[in-house]
Amino acid sequence: MKSIGIALGGGGVRGLAHVLAIEVFDEFGLVPKAIAGTSMGSLIGALYASGISGAEIREGVREHIILKEDRFQELRRKRRNLFQWLKFFRPVPTHGAVLSPDGFLRYLLDQLAVETFEELKIPFYAVATDFEARERVVFEKGPLLPALKASMAIPGVFEPVVHEGRVLVDGGVVENLPHSVLVGKCDAIIAIDVTPTRRPGTGEPPKMIDALLGTFDTMTERATREAVQKCPPAIYLQTNPDGIRILDFDRIEDVYEQAAKPMDELRRQLEALLKNESE
Repeated sequence: MKSIGIALGGGGVRGLAHVLAIEVFDEFGLVPKAIAGTSMGSLIGALYASGISGAEIREGVREHIILKEDRFQELRRKRRNLFQWLKFFRPVPTHGAVLSPDGFLRYLLDQLAVETFEELKIPFYAVATDFEARERVVFEKGPLLPALKASMAIPGVFEPVVHEGRVLVDGGVVENLPHSVLVGKCDAIIAIDVTPTRRPGTGEPPKMIDALLGTFDTMTERATREAVQKCPPAIYLQTNPDGIRILDFDRIEDVYEQAAKPMDELRRQLEALLKNESE
């Protein structure tokens, strides 16, 4: 069987669709040779590379969100977890950003019991952007925390990361779907794109945060389309989230619901890929 690499794109809460994709890979018994991720894709990719299954990642998320079917006792227990999560995101107005993800990332690393790339079970690449040089930065060794923090540092939302003399921001600025990182490292690349579908305009001017995030989506969608045309992966899957913004963490159930149908297409394409390899 050919070696397979998996690229997980950025998109804030929409990136939780990657969890469903990992569950599909688990169904097929696939173990990737390498994983690359940008922004939320880097967070999910790090979990995956540590050896955690898709079902385990989904259950971990479930423990920290309120679901419609939750009963009173579940609500009380989860509320305690939610308050902990809120403490992880601290305001940083002096840095021109809304939030800092330090605490959230430290929480994830504590759950992993992993602190460095070298401790991961699968080779993993996290993509960020050098803000001043305007070029891609690929992390593949050393501590995970600065790499993940930099990879998800959406300009104007999360504070930039100063690391080894460079100012780093979200990898989506230059490469939101990092499949090109895996070229030459594996035989076939599967790329999961969680950028949103385009919606008809309302004619109403957006609020400041919506304008900022919408502009970021537009920029990343265009760059991703060009990158996929230039370097087509073996499987390119679009989850096509509709009406879900980057920071809509109260809509995780909607992310899963909308991503369910594209996962059927992923299964179909995986079956075809594996069949071609066996012939």
